[in-house]
Amino acid sequence: MLYVLLADGFEEIEAIAAFDIIKRGDLKIKLASIEGEYVEGAHGVVVKADMSAGDIDLDTIDGIILPGGMPGTLNLQKSERVNELINYCAENGKLLAAICAAPMILGDLGLLRGKKATCFPGYEDSLAGAEVFDDFVVTDGNIITGKGAGAALVFGAAIADYFKEGTGKKLLRQVQYL
Repeated sequence: MLYVLLADGFEEIEAIAAFDIIKRGDLKIKLASIEGEYVEGAHGVVVKADMSAGDIDLDTIDGIILPGGMPGTLNLQKSERVNELINYCAENGKLLAAICAAPMILGDLGLLRGKKATCFPGYEDSLAGAEVFDDFVVTDGNIITGKGAGAALVFGAAIADYFKEGTGKKLLRQVQYL
């Protein structure tokens, strides 16, 4: 199961567009909130989460997805549960995907040292030890990073490709991106 972790102030496009593309790829995915049942995005869109992040069973995790947005990224970063989930994924080779400002969370935890990554312009200094690229999406092993809201569909497709190689381009064609 993949889990998109939501906190108040998340970037709606990054969470929902990536979720949608991944779901179209026939992968199991859920929205998990660190707040309550309803989470308000950075632009006032309220989303009903499928579950609480506190209820995620570690044995079910194939990966976690961190949308950016402010203050959503900061809210995710200060959550003990989010850090526990990130560390579990890092220690067990599970997917860690972050977009926009959210790669800074991985960088601040030292998980991007020696890795290739991208992020929203202005957050590069938080990607400690990473080789930073200007690409929409960068995949390096079990870490996928995305640049920002405009990259959300490609970010979702890269995650789908991670689990089912070759599906990303097909999914982007289905939604008329390519």
